[in-house]
Amino acid sequence: MDKKPMYEGKAKQVYATDNPDQLLVYYKDDATAFNGEKRGTIGNKGILNNKISTFFFNLLTEKGIPNHFVKMVSDREMLVKTLKILSVEVVVRNIAAGSLAKRIGWEEGRKLPATVVELYYKNDDLGDPLINYYHIRALGLATNEQVLLMEQYALKVNEILSDFLKDKKIELIDFKLEFGLHNGELLLGDEISPDTCRFWDTETGQKLDKDRFRRDLGNVEEAYQEVLKRLTGQKQ
Repeated sequence: MDKKPMYEGKAKQVYATDNPDQLLVYYKDDATAFNGEKRGTIGNKGILNNKISTFFFNLLTEKGIPNHFVKMVSDREMLVKTLKILSVEVVVRNIAAGSLAKRIGWEEGRKLPATVVELYYKNDDLGDPLINYYHIRALGLATNEQVLLMEQYALKVNEILSDFLKDKKIELIDFKLEFGLHNGELLLGDEISPDTCRFWDTETGQKLDKDRFRRDLGNVEEAYQEVLKRLTGQKQ
């Protein structure tokens, strides 16, 4: 890209377009973990995550989940609707893993008797802390109605993706979603990829997501490629 991005995050750059209602998102190969304390590069991650996210957004659009995706422009770029991102991240958990396993003292991999939905304050300086409706109201991050709708969409996304991935021999352990407002309408934003989801092989339990980078398990790019291959038949 020649021009300067209007915003640059840990994994993506965002560029203005001639249409004020649309933005161009460029997916980078940069990888971070533990709130930026660990940094590195995953080969072709940007290409893989762009294609995986494109696949999932198209699937969710077909299933009636409103989202920001417009179209894939190139291997690393997608066109999306402009969003005013709400500073509330929604995490859906089906199996104990990561921070939840530590917090409740369960061994990783133990199935939760009921799906767990968590809300986090999207704030890098604070380490994205766990919050609830009272915090959200006090901080003015979103209305109760918006949070309720985000949770409803997140649970529906969980149902759609879990059912779809079963046939691909992938278990959806947990995932993070971000939402924003586009002309007043609440839309799903950000990305849906091995960066934001935990994917495990159904038969072997092998991790096919960013935990391979977080925990120095190796074969990170190969894991992302495997997810794309199972979804689309493509390797890259």
